[in-house]
Amino acid sequence: MVSSLPRDIDAVNLALPMRLMLLTHSYWPEHSPPQRRWVSLTREFRRAGWNIDVVAPVAHYPNGRRNLPRREAGFAFAHQRGPHGEIIRRVPYLRHLGTSSLARFVDQLFSAVMSVPVGLFGQKPDAILATAPSLPTLATGYVLSRLRRVPLIVEMRDAWPDLARDARMVQGSVKSLVERVVEFVQQRADLVVTVTDGFAATLRDRGIRNVVTVSNGLDLSSIPFLEPPASDREVFQALYLGNHGKSQRLDVLIRASALLGDGFHLTLVGHGTSRPQLVKLAREIDAPVTFYPSLQGAEVIDKYREADTCIVSLRDDWKSFETTVPSKTYEVLAIGRHVTAVVRGEAERIILEARGGDVVSASPEAVAQLWRELAADRSRLTSGASGREWVRNNADYTKLAVRYMQEISALVRPEKAVPQERGQ
Repeated sequence: MVSSLPRDIDAVNLALPMRLMLLTHSYWPEHSPPQRRWVSLTREFRRAGWNIDVVAPVAHYPNGRRNLPRREAGFAFAHQRGPHGEIIRRVPYLRHLGTSSLARFVDQLFSAVMSVPVGLFGQKPDAILATAPSLPTLATGYVLSRLRRVPLIVEMRDAWPDLARDARMVQGSVKSLVERVVEFVQQRADLVVTVTDGFAATLRDRGIRNVVTVSNGLDLSSIPFLEPPASDREVFQALYLGNHGKSQRLDVLIRASALLGDGFHLTLVGHGTSRPQLVKLAREIDAPVTFYPSLQGAEVIDKYREADTCIVSLRDDWKSFETTVPSKTYEVLAIGRHVTAVVRGEAERIILEARGGDVVSASPEAVAQLWRELAADRSRLTSGASGREWVRNNADYTKLAVRYMQEISALVRPEKAVPQERGQ
């Protein structure tokens, strides 16, 4: 991970602040993974004097339609000020049913095409950064970087195109159009940024010439550290917050809770394409599960406070997930709750290194057995501050942003670059 970062932005020798164009399929005021990452990074970039132009659709995540007042969501082909003074240039979107993967892709494709003319307006940036997994955004970044003749930075927040094959979006040995487009852009980008060391190594093995890691993270100062759960609770409470999709295999957790019955309860918070099937499954097997929609702010902290253990989960039959770390991992570690980690690879390494909880295989029986043991010996739920300290040293956005600015500065103005150590 990032271990040799300067402690603050003042440590970065950026004689001439830059103008960065960010292409993303979701941004403030939405609540989404790219929004959480890039609002935090943008804040630090702006503190260093950088100008940020964000090109993003009118806010409509996650339901495929505008859920906010027009003044907040933005107007197509107009611009607005973001929370840190950045300029957000809005593009139109296609209204759709949020649970349809195909409709969501068509929407992203439409917005990506509309982003090309929008990205040609305004002052010329020093570099263009396109963040995936919205794959059409990568193509937009490539086109705009060539039209405006500036370096292209591609940020891969998921392990594409590997994930496409694991998810059976790609069949057989012949490469799909998706794979070819992603690899085409990756190979021609001036810099590829990954969020895990493992996927960075994979790309280097494929001959991608300039790859660095800037992991996901959080604003540690905004996350409280909770006292351990009470030792005399009658019901063992397990909590999952996040996406309800195929990647998470949350059916394993529901089946585990059904095996345990009385004295155990599972809370699932969030949304996703698999949620209707998960609700149906819980009802059919009479599992002690409560579903909540996505929550924000104090409501999330309340759920953490009620929990004995918090779950991070990725299915173990997709090889690409060996180099994937669920972004919620950092939040659970920082808040001080025991982690039930149904993960492998790099995510497993982080949990064990941070001494944040237990890693368990993705089977209902294994998860149920772990929860029985934790309920019988509640002293194991006191994970201490080691997880928070790990986050402080490796995943605090105030430090991650410094690393990012160093990398962009070295790309755009190599003569002014500050020597630094890169993870391999």
